[in-house]
Amino acid sequence: MKEIKDFKASVRAWLEANCPPSMRTPPPEGEMVLAGSRLTFSNPDQRLWFERMREQGWFAPDWPREYGGGGLDARQTRVLETELSRLKCRAPMFNLGIWMIGPVLLEFGSDEQKARHLPGMARGEVAWCQGFSEPGAGSDLAGLSCRAERDGDHYVVNGSKIWTSYADRSDWMYALVRTDMSAGKHAGISMLLIDMASAGVSTRPIELISGKSHFCQVFFDNVRVPVANLVGAEGDGWMLAKALLAHERRAMSKFGDNNVPGVDFLDLARRLVAEADPDSRAALADRVAACAMDEHAYKLTLERTHEAGGAGQDVSALVATFKYVHSEQNKTRYRTLTALAGTDALGWEGEGYSEELLKLARQWLNAYTYTVAGGTSEIQLNILARRVLGLPDSGG
Repeated sequence: MKEIKDFKASVRAWLEANCPPSMRTPPPEGEMVLAGSRLTFSNPDQRLWFERMREQGWFAPDWPREYGGGGLDARQTRVLETELSRLKCRAPMFNLGIWMIGPVLLEFGSDEQKARHLPGMARGEVAWCQGFSEPGAGSDLAGLSCRAERDGDHYVVNGSKIWTSYADRSDWMYALVRTDMSAGKHAGISMLLIDMASAGVSTRPIELISGKSHFCQVFFDNVRVPVANLVGAEGDGWMLAKALLAHERRAMSKFGDNNVPGVDFLDLARRLVAEADPDSRAALADRVAACAMDEHAYKLTLERTHEAGGAGQDVSALVATFKYVHSEQNKTRYRTLTALAGTDALGWEGEGYSEELLKLARQWLNAYTYTVAGGTSEIQLNILARRVLGLPDSGG
């Protein structure tokens, strides 16, 4: 215990000394740092925070140092996460590679794939996007039809992917492709690592209801991908996808107001309640208090889960709930804020609206996307019903 206490004290001191005060607030729209070869910064503090965390290896704190990580164990990693949250530090960058494909390569990738791809991820030098969903394969992901046909030392890929976040700014994609058309629906799927600069790859942005356009559709026209970029063996794609989605949901369960653009819930809620009509103030305050208690209970459950997991207990059932619970709680918080602000929360642009309320309108809409991304809430409930509670399928 003393070792962990000493580590906690050193982490706290380092963060206090190295995280600029301006990086201890939710990032404004357009000010998230996206990893990749086209790295840009909005201000000097943002660059400084990025560089300091990178040199610590704390972009990927629990990865081995040989791959650019911090070499921390599970308890140390949790201490770091807790201290970052306590100080309200912004995530120094947005990096799908570290959160999703990186852990899969650590477990299933070849030595060559690890050596080639992990260090660049861990330093924020390479941006990755996820090629899973297709126009005809969303919730039914196993229905994908993007094909990869073997041709000597290469696969030739044809088809498209949709709802691909930041594909137009990504250097690489991890994609599910069908390598065996005669195999069963799940058995003929494989995972490939695709260089987005390859001939035949093109992207088209998709505009969202929130006004953002980070989603894209990606097209593959006879794209040649080296066989060496196959993760695992042919036909392992479905197994790898399930492993990767578990990492995705875990990452999404950690998204909070300091990691993505948003507003300070309690600060804004308190001010809006104080400005409300006296007759409705008590009821509105109850709604705010309920949201705050739910968030606090969620964080306590996270702590309990980490402690239990560190003690060797099976916490898989609790972990399976995190993405669903947190995304639904986030949606409820923004619905509460819009209810408090009334029609002032529906402003989109123009005069008469504060910057804070304009941000609220967009984030209220954006909160709904987290109940879809990484598996819809309905899909999450089905997974929990079958895999955690052991309930039968609706068909019997």
